[in-house]
Amino acid sequence: MDVLPGELCFKIFRLLDHQSLAAAPQVCTKWNALTCDDELWRKLFEDRWGADAAAFYAPEPQGSRPWKDVFVVQDRCDRYGLGVRIIREGNDYYLIYQGEIQSYLGTSSDAKDAQLQSAEATEKRQISDRILFFLGDLETAYADAKRVKA
Repeated sequence: MDVLPGELCFKIFRLLDHQSLAAAPQVCTKWNALTCDDELWRKLFEDRWGADAAAFYAPEPQGSRPWKDVFVVQDRCDRYGLGVRIIREGNDYYLIYQGEIQSYLGTSSDAKDAQLQSAEATEKRQISDRILFFLGDLETAYADAKRVKA
């Protein structure tokens, strides 16, 4: 692929699914540059959700946000819904709302070493604390919103 012209590589990348396309930049700098193309991700978005959805979710103002980010958010909405969710991607935990990552909650590891397990337990407690703080903030916001409606 190194000797192929960029246009031909681009045509090949257009045939990939979003998961393969997201992994391709790790191969080499040429692939990284080619897979960051905004038009490639716009086309992938349009192929998956249609032209109407692409027009609705298009980044405004033009170029303010890459299409890859728009695609990722819409994909998360499809997988997890629009509400508040805590998700795990790899070993990392995130708080998402309407497909957008709101907060990084921490990481976990399957290490066997006792020290690492201790550190992992501490980290899980920190994740739990962050979740509890968020839920407390959410309850406060809900109570305030309820008072305004009444």
